[in-house]
Amino acid sequence: MTTERKREGGGSDSEGDTGDEAPDRVRRLDPATVDRIAAGEVITRPARVVAELVDNALDAGASRVEITVDGDGTDRIRVADDGRGMDRADARLAVERHATSKLAPDADPVGVGSLGFRGEALAAIADAARLEVTTDDGGGGDVADAVGTRVVVGPRSDGDGDDAPDVSDAGRARGTTVVVRDLFSTRPARRESLAGARAEFARISALVADYALANPEVAFTLEHDGSTTLSTPGTGVVDALFGVYDRETASQSTEVSASVGIEKGGITVDVSGALAYPSVTRAARDHLRVSVNGRPVRDDRLAGAVRAGYGRLLPDGREPVAAVDVAVPPERVDPNVHPAKREVGLQDADAVAEAVESVVSDALTGADLRRKATVDTDLETALEPVGEDDGSRSAAFADTEPIGTFRDLYALVESGDELLVIDSHAAHERVNYERLARAFEDEAVPTAAVDPPATLSLSAGEAAAAEAHAETLDALGFETEPFGGGTIRVRTVPAPFGRTADPDSLRDALAALSEGESPRDARERLLADLACHPSLKRGDAIDRTAIRALLDRLDECERPFACPHGRPTVLTVDEATFAAGFERDR
Repeated sequence: MTTERKREGGGSDSEGDTGDEAPDRVRRLDPATVDRIAAGEVITRPARVVAELVDNALDAGASRVEITVDGDGTDRIRVADDGRGMDRADARLAVERHATSKLAPDADPVGVGSLGFRGEALAAIADAARLEVTTDDGGGGDVADAVGTRVVVGPRSDGDGDDAPDVSDAGRARGTTVVVRDLFSTRPARRESLAGARAEFARISALVADYALANPEVAFTLEHDGSTTLSTPGTGVVDALFGVYDRETASQSTEVSASVGIEKGGITVDVSGALAYPSVTRAARDHLRVSVNGRPVRDDRLAGAVRAGYGRLLPDGREPVAAVDVAVPPERVDPNVHPAKREVGLQDADAVAEAVESVVSDALTGADLRRKATVDTDLETALEPVGEDDGSRSAAFADTEPIGTFRDLYALVESGDELLVIDSHAAHERVNYERLARAFEDEAVPTAAVDPPATLSLSAGEAAAAEAHAETLDALGFETEPFGGGTIRVRTVPAPFGRTADPDSLRDALAALSEGESPRDARERLLADLACHPSLKRGDAIDRTAIRALLDRLDECERPFACPHGRPTVLTVDEATFAAGFERDR
């Protein structure tokens, strides 16, 4: 799905189309509107400059944005786009404070459809640096005869006041180029407060990656000290993922595009983006990117919804790689709640988050691309999991043949030209988990009485959680009652298939709920833990008959290739691996 957003504005913060009788005209805002949107100085570091200028390029309808950075960005930043440029009158007015084309003089900033709607951005940059804007709106007809405009403004190099804006002719194709030099040259304290060059550029690089993944139909390039560090072709989100990361990440991902109607408010939410499979993870959450109407934002609720969509497919302690854009009607978004525009006020936030979670979950469940491992014969390369990276089934075990076991845990199975190595415990866990999930999907978990009732001493936080989530705990099978002094009595515990949980497992349920997991997630964690206990362990007798039965049960599972804790159940070794190792021609 292509995110539809009315991009207003041009290659500066003052360009755009307001939809009134004079489109693309720059005008001064009235004092009342200025008071509502003015956020003081918005330029706090080089990355902030890049963000403002990229916003403007996107609002100009650019199909290509080129960013060049020297050092930490204080020496020179250049952003060039091929969007709508400005004529001379607009270019001259663009550098004035509180002049914009993105808002009518008396317009409401809430619901504005553009990214860089604040009028003070270019003026704020010019207040902290030497600013050069070269622009052409293409109004000159023949490119060879077109005359663009160059406006130069900013602090004087000697620090003695500001130069008046210098306006001159310039040769340029349609679009806008902004060059920012000597950032914070007249503010040494601000410059000294910056981190090192590497850290400041890392901020810029992460920011450009955010924009590239949020706007995959736009080609982005980022150059640092003469070297291209990021490049996306503007041909879709998977290609953007390749440009930001690498071929492996892009090839092990699925594109998501869906629309969900929200009854409350009567709106439609469009969710689009790319989701890397759970085998491609990171230790930190920095690689889970969300955007709203093409604007990269920090939103814990939406990021949490994306992660919840992965569910138990993620290995413990790992975070997904994902880029998800949420398109909602502009009037349901307030982009003016954060000075740097990295957070937005979102109406219907809970319903939107639920829509995102369901779309992500459906996309991963339905993914059917099989990863094909390359042949490696070294000792360092790990075997690759069989089947889909999200754990879903893509092949049956009907034509496989058990041939033995290894180390009293791993089942060895012949499958055509491949040797399958099955972790019998993980595979049995998957079977038991799906049995439990199916059996109790629409009904309460069976319980067993604890006689006599067990007493648990809880911390203050645990006691508060037990009281707040009493109904949820009851639905999970834990019947409790206060016993005074931070102690509770546990009268019943979950007991599916006669497997009775330990009363102390209540603490795990409380921890899950306290961490913000939904009751459904807490239920799934409980079922996963319950599925573990009766599963095959190392040393349990498994002969060929038992292996065959395990394969048959795996064939009945929805996601046979990952245990409920996200670990692989089956690894594969291709015949070519053995042939290469033994120097045979197969």
